[in-house]
Amino acid sequence: MRGIMVMALAYVFSQFSRAFLAVLKPVLTSELGMTSVELAYASGAWFLAFALFQFPVGILLDTIGPKRTAGYIFTIFAGGGMFLFAYASSPLMLIIATGLIGAGCSPALMAPFYIFVRNYDAAKLATLTSVFIAVGTLGNIGSSEPLAAAIEIWGWRNTAMIVGVGVLVIGVSIFATLQDPEKVETTEQGGGYLSLLKIRALWPIFPIILCGYMVAAGLRGSWVGPFFEEMFDYNTLEIGRATLYMSIAIALGTLFFGPLDRMFNTRKWIVMVGNLIVLVTCILMAVALPTNPFWAIIAFVVIGFFGASYAVQMAHGKAFVPAHLTGRGVTLLNFCSIGGAGLFQWMSGPVVEAYAVEGNPTVQYEALFVFYSILVALAVFSYSFAKDAKP
Repeated sequence: MRGIMVMALAYVFSQFSRAFLAVLKPVLTSELGMTSVELAYASGAWFLAFALFQFPVGILLDTIGPKRTAGYIFTIFAGGGMFLFAYASSPLMLIIATGLIGAGCSPALMAPFYIFVRNYDAAKLATLTSVFIAVGTLGNIGSSEPLAAAIEIWGWRNTAMIVGVGVLVIGVSIFATLQDPEKVETTEQGGGYLSLLKIRALWPIFPIILCGYMVAAGLRGSWVGPFFEEMFDYNTLEIGRATLYMSIAIALGTLFFGPLDRMFNTRKWIVMVGNLIVLVTCILMAVALPTNPFWAIIAFVVIGFFGASYAVQMAHGKAFVPAHLTGRGVTLLNFCSIGGAGLFQWMSGPVVEAYAVEGNPTVQYEALFVFYSILVALAVFSYSFAKDAKP
């Protein structure tokens, strides 16, 4: 249990690092000349590096176990990336540092998820995962108003260095506390990622996992800062407060969705309802953005809360993965989730840039929500054909 608690701290940092750029936007613009589009690229680099590392993480989980997989990758990449971030002298250097941090965070959830799958009742998987993720969202909360306050006191570089030291301490603690589960004894031989892609039951699930976290992650990680700065002239502390509300919504939503699959004996329809609410909210924002910051925050909170069904999505997909491919299976699903967030984060930058109108930011953000609406609608349509997996 001590090992799981240490991994929870690693996941707190994972949630922190994927979302802290939104708060840093004004200071990074001031000191490095970083634009909103470059900020989206930096956030996208985190998600894409995280996603690509899911493949080696999956293989390593099935071969050497979660202890060494998480220990080495988190310590070297997340720790090194955080210190590079603190010394970044250009937007490109910061984008590279953010990518390294994303790679380092790649086993932070998958290592404990692997242990949950191996050591606990499968019917409780969504609940266990949602509680773990909810604890991790303290990092999301920490990267909002508390981070803004820390930057005001110590400056962003010193704050990054302090966080980097904490990352190294967590990395060493993983080696000291985490226990590997026993290896799977199975008569099934071979198989890998290609074998998983042949499982037809997973095909209609992949799109919803690809897009089911994308909107909440994209807005919280990149666009909430520029949105409130450009639409309502918010400063760093005010942006921090807006992101805090959305972060709390994501944490509460994660806890809310976790036990619902056992309460209603369905996973598919829990995920479907949550994503339909996100879709409706995105459409409303695309049609007419709020002119009052209060209603804009409410919309972001709704998207954060109802876009937090990740644990149920993962449990749905995992239900069709054979035991001897657990590591590869969960990381493939996570690749879709985080990879989708990263890919569409990168795509969202050019969308906003293409519709930029000087002196009128409304047009570009309405275009952003049109972009999100189309993607979520396609994902929901595909998911409607998925086979349910009742806990």
